[in-house]
Amino acid sequence: MAEQSNKVALVIGAGDATGGAIAKRFAREGYIACITRRSVDKLQPLLDEIHAAGGQAHGFASDARREEQVAELIDTIERDIGPIEVYVFNIGANVPCSVLEETPRKYFKIWEMACFAAFLTAQAVAKRMVTRQRGTVLFTGATAALRGAAHFAAFAGAKHALRALAQSMARELGPQNIHVAHVVVDGAIDTDFIRTTFPAIYAKKDQDGILNPEHIADNYWHLHAQPRDAWTFELDLRPWQERW
Repeated sequence: MAEQSNKVALVIGAGDATGGAIAKRFAREGYIACITRRSVDKLQPLLDEIHAAGGQAHGFASDARREEQVAELIDTIERDIGPIEVYVFNIGANVPCSVLEETPRKYFKIWEMACFAAFLTAQAVAKRMVTRQRGTVLFTGATAALRGAAHFAAFAGAKHALRALAQSMARELGPQNIHVAHVVVDGAIDTDFIRTTFPAIYAKKDQDGILNPEHIADNYWHLHAQPRDAWTFELDLRPWQERW
């Protein structure tokens, strides 16, 4: 465990796989992990795990689509815990549906979750980072950020928009010493969902055929630790067996 500090790594959407692994990785480096989900009860196992390993962590129930909740979250963290040095947006919304059957309500909700929420939270954090002239902003993308597959029109539209948001922020904020990066996670991740829903894909785990969340998290740490003379904007992560 690295020496503790009051520097904060904020993970928006800290689920049981990638988001949780990222929070644990930064906590291991001495950062205070601030993690969010819409239900704070679902965060307790992750908080317990970080604390048991000697790290610091705080959980928050927050809907990243609601401007007033986002403002309250960022104000509370900056006032009571410490400066947000690292921001990670990790909300998924990967919900398949035929474009012929997609409803306007669900299409809009997927965009809200996977893109609009990123804008609200990243903007709120970036305003604080700009005053300090430092910080790291990391967005979790997906295969859908690069190409739209059949039955994923809503998700692909939202992830394309997220990638564009990341590009614009990187070009605007890079000169102000804020590193913005977009991570394309291209492949199945080792989760209970994949294990139970796609057992044939999960069977590839023994051959390193699906992504290990801890290895994803290592790459997020690497992005944050990069010197600014060699910043990465976009990083692709995929298993060696993945076709692309």
